[in-house]
Amino acid sequence: MSSDFESYEQDFGTTTAEITNKIGRIPKLSGEEKTQLILNVDKQLEEVRELMEQMDLEVREIPIQSRAMYNSRLKSYKQELEKLEKDFKRSRIAYSDEVRHELLGDDGGSSENQRAHLLDNTERLERSSRRLEAGYQIAVETEQVGQEILSNLHTDREKIQKARERLRETDANLGKSSRILTGMLRRIIQNRVLVFMLGAIILLTIILAIYFNLRGH
Repeated sequence: MSSDFESYEQDFGTTTAEITNKIGRIPKLSGEEKTQLILNVDKQLEEVRELMEQMDLEVREIPIQSRAMYNSRLKSYKQELEKLEKDFKRSRIAYSDEVRHELLGDDGGSSENQRAHLLDNTERLERSSRRLEAGYQIAVETEQVGQEILSNLHTDREKIQKARERLRETDANLGKSSRILTGMLRRIIQNRVLVFMLGAIILLTIILAIYFNLRGH
């Protein structure tokens, strides 16, 4: 599990290094060359986001006792990605002194105002993105807590079912024992009745014998 996470980390390091290099080149370019480089960086940033998702999934599968360390590393990578995205947005609207002069001439001051306005909008978008990310983290943590609760409930349910099965077995054994005791008690009563009847017959026989004997005399 951790080996997969470390593999994603290596890919993350390699890709982000390439992105950083390309972001530094964007302001120095113009026209089709700049457009192509921007598209290339945008594609690589999407690959990095996918890597982050994969690492996030890997962290969820790591045992809870070892998860804190990986969560900390994942958080630093997310911060690095946010910085890259911020630098990329700025580089797309930034120009080198030479290109600015060629494109705008004396209107450079007006362009600076526009650039400041764009940067302000970019900051707002980033703040919104951070709030969404925080909401996502809360949702992930809530999901983890929910999964743990469901797991505990499942365990408790199995214990209750086993306890019910034992009660059914105990009840069945008690029923069987009750039937056995009832049968034994019935036989004891029958035996006592037979003993009483036999005693009465013997007593009657003795009485008749005495009676006939006295009558013969």
